[in-house]
Amino acid sequence: MYDESYIRAKEDMISKLPDSLLCQILSYLPTKDTVGTSVLSHRWKSVWLLVPNLDLSSSEFPDYNAFVSFMDRLLAFSREENSLLYKLKLSIQKEDEKDQSCVTRWIDSVANPKLKHLDIECTLANRKFLEVIPQSLYVCDTLVSLRLHRVSLGELESVSLPCLKTMRLEHNVYASDASLELLISSPPALEDLSVVRMVPDNVKVLRVRSQSLTRFHVDYLLGEGDDYVDALVRGEGSGVLIDAPRLKYLKFDDDLSDSKIITTNTVSLEKVNVAFVFGEHDFIDVVDLPKKNMVRGFFNSISGVKEMKISSHTMEDYYDPSREEEAEDIRLSSVVPPCLMSSLESVKIKRFNRGPVNMEVARYFLENSLVLKKLVLDFRCSVVEEGFYMLRDLLALPRRSSSCQVLLC
Repeated sequence: MYDESYIRAKEDMISKLPDSLLCQILSYLPTKDTVGTSVLSHRWKSVWLLVPNLDLSSSEFPDYNAFVSFMDRLLAFSREENSLLYKLKLSIQKEDEKDQSCVTRWIDSVANPKLKHLDIECTLANRKFLEVIPQSLYVCDTLVSLRLHRVSLGELESVSLPCLKTMRLEHNVYASDASLELLISSPPALEDLSVVRMVPDNVKVLRVRSQSLTRFHVDYLLGEGDDYVDALVRGEGSGVLIDAPRLKYLKFDDDLSDSKIITTNTVSLEKVNVAFVFGEHDFIDVVDLPKKNMVRGFFNSISGVKEMKISSHTMEDYYDPSREEEAEDIRLSSVVPPCLMSSLESVKIKRFNRGPVNMEVARYFLENSLVLKKLVLDFRCSVVEEGFYMLRDLLALPRRSSSCQVLLC
């Protein structure tokens, strides 16, 4: 056991370290623990205020006003000490419409030449009283990653985000289609983009134009509570347009938009998750040629993909309309998406069962995929015997690729 004098000596040695080194050490701790070091001694009382990263939630404070007061005092101290944040993460829960707005002035305060990472999440906020993102954020030259959740983005005067690589936009309200397009298309280094839309968000067509983008995830949800909009009035003419020639990964969870178009043949695209890219409304009328052309055009534009996740209804537009849809007569068309003929190596079918539609989709991939190595079926059965018979039927299907394996998970 060490005696108390030795322990005190060791403590003094740590306390004698320069502020810059202490701040670097504290930056690896959760903000709550960092603040706790202020009670260690007079030496430590204000060291935590100089730490360049901050991760706080209003739920950790007695009430919302206490959180706002704390943040205002902290940022005021940072300005006085010329201490610049490089990472800020705030989770804000506003339960009353009378709670004061504060995000605008806080972002104005931290949008400095060193800020690299910004994460703002607002929850329980009525859409009529969302926090507004200031113009200063859109001209932050050092910003590398950005996440904005349930806030309001007004009309953009200009966008200069030369270092931005990752952007997450979730459940926000935008000024217009053009404003959102400008935010997405302007960053020249943007690689990873996620847009989770919520009806309504003031956007009809989401346009994603980027020469640098390699990963893109889009989701479109019906609102809840004050956001609720009936699926039947989700908005005619809504859509998604993607022009990203370097895209490698695409996850498409938007089955609400009327149109989904990839304008360039993204030969670099390697992985797609399109289990929920088309909804039932896309297949209401099999003679709707514009709709059929849109669906088939989508698959033609991913002609070089190697890995694909789908659900059985993803391929519904390839059903042969000349056949009656009796259980024994469901058949997919002889028109085969180009990726099956050239590049597709792995397919996972979600929500798979032994029904005729699912079995036909499995047959379609096995019989038409030239280089398929693996067909994975996300299967749930209540009886082991049912799984056995389904696997037996699948293994009996002819395969165009001799090296293809059929797996249940």
